[in-house]
Amino acid sequence: MTLIIAIDGPSGSGKSTLSRMISRALNLLYIDTGSMYRAVALTVIEGRVDPSDKEAVVKLAEGLEINFEGDPDSLKTLIAGRDVSELIRGESVTEMSSVVSAIPGVRRAMVARQRELGKQGAVLNGRDVTTVVFPQADYKFFLTAEPNERASRRFQELTSSETSLEETLADMVERDHRDSTRADSPLKIADDAIVIDSTGKSIDQVFQEMMERISRR
Repeated sequence: MTLIIAIDGPSGSGKSTLSRMISRALNLLYIDTGSMYRAVALTVIEGRVDPSDKEAVVKLAEGLEINFEGDPDSLKTLIAGRDVSELIRGESVTEMSSVVSAIPGVRRAMVARQRELGKQGAVLNGRDVTTVVFPQADYKFFLTAEPNERASRRFQELTSSETSLEETLADMVERDHRDSTRADSPLKIADDAIVIDSTGKSIDQVFQEMMERISRR
């Protein structure tokens, strides 16, 4: 099946979980585009590359061999065959990924890889998959929720006890601002995207709403 379902939204909107659920339900490849930028961020950190040296970061991104392996619920992110699924979820990587993802050359490198992976049909989630990566996707969704609720969801995912809910919210608000105001591929709602606000809704409720939209078309 070559069906393309693109899902955008800010951090904590539920797009990763819902993308996995939809890809499993429709037997489609799941591509977590955010993990690709996290992979770049991890490599920048491990290689002690100065993130302000954009040329060096772009060169690094262009040379990365990023792949995904496994089913949606146990998807592994691989860098040159190395499983970095757990490493890319750390807070330092989260912060760095927002920085490197704002670099145009990095985005171009990742978009090219995403399009290559999506040729066979896929469910993709990120911040520009409906507007840049696959603007002609068969189904386009934009998921959102109130900042406090998104921060609470994110806080529950963190393993570090040193980060407070207030700090998580502040970091999220700052990241939202960076993502939505960057010059290249900013986070925005595609004109023909289906917008779903998940505030106060369970994951299952949002999943059913999305599947009904897909079935309706």
